[in-house]
Amino acid sequence: MTNATVTQPSVLSYRNGVLLVLVAGVLWSTVGLGIRSIENAEVWQILLYRSCSLSPFLFIILWLRSGGRPFERIRQSGVPGVIAGLSLVAAYAGGIIALQATSVANAMLLFASAPFFTALLGWLVLREPVRRATFVAIGVAIAGIAIMVSDDESDGAMAGNLAALGSAFGFAVFTVALRWGKTSDMMPSVFLSGLFAIVITGTVCLLKGLPLVLSVNDGSIALVMGVFQVGAGLVLYTLGSKAVPAAELALLSMAEVLLGPIWVWLFIGETAGVYTLIGGAVLLAAIVGNALSGLRRRPPAITSP
Repeated sequence: MTNATVTQPSVLSYRNGVLLVLVAGVLWSTVGLGIRSIENAEVWQILLYRSCSLSPFLFIILWLRSGGRPFERIRQSGVPGVIAGLSLVAAYAGGIIALQATSVANAMLLFASAPFFTALLGWLVLREPVRRATFVAIGVAIAGIAIMVSDDESDGAMAGNLAALGSAFGFAVFTVALRWGKTSDMMPSVFLSGLFAIVITGTVCLLKGLPLVLSVNDGSIALVMGVFQVGAGLVLYTLGSKAVPAAELALLSMAEVLLGPIWVWLFIGETAGVYTLIGGAVLLAAIVGNALSGLRRRPPAITSP
């Protein structure tokens, strides 16, 4: 009995890790469809309800993963965890604003620029080296983004594009904060982001005179998004990323970017403009090229705790 237990390693296989990350991407890709299904709620109300379901869900996951000591895990995240949590609140808000103001294809593709913001911030703040191929990819990505936003003449669409880039930057700050804190466990910070979002968005709703009680449709969709889109997707991604190299994660994350516009096209009939498609193709080429160039540096899988 003892020998059988010892010979069973708690390391996720590469194939199962890829599957978990892909499923996470599929869940995240439905965020545009969820936002489009909201009838009247504003960004602060959506984020409030989404956080109200996300926080309890992640607290349960933290409890299980920490052996009944979730507060110890949260306390260990320290100042970097707080910064990461606050940056996620900004990223969440920017993401919802973008999806309400511009097309889902535009927003999802601009969200995909986060790895490049992360590389630049890591270089500036943490002095992490950046490969020459990544600098080239950043230049190509900037060109793609310029093409995408060049056709948006309305103030609303441009504001949506800027919000999407702001959201990507928020996720980059989140990632750099985790690296600064030298932790690979995202969940304590995301749990904190849910708590911060409840306080911040609840206050904003009260100051703006927005009702805290939503319609059954809007409230239900926002609550479901908190658990199944953000929460479940994060759990699957965290588990799968321990068996998949970082460069390959960038490729697998394309499932979210590519599927997002497909869902709204299939169910709502929303299509992307020519400039979005051209610029998005350039941006995706930069991301894929950077990821493929990084496959030569394959790190070992991380053993689950």
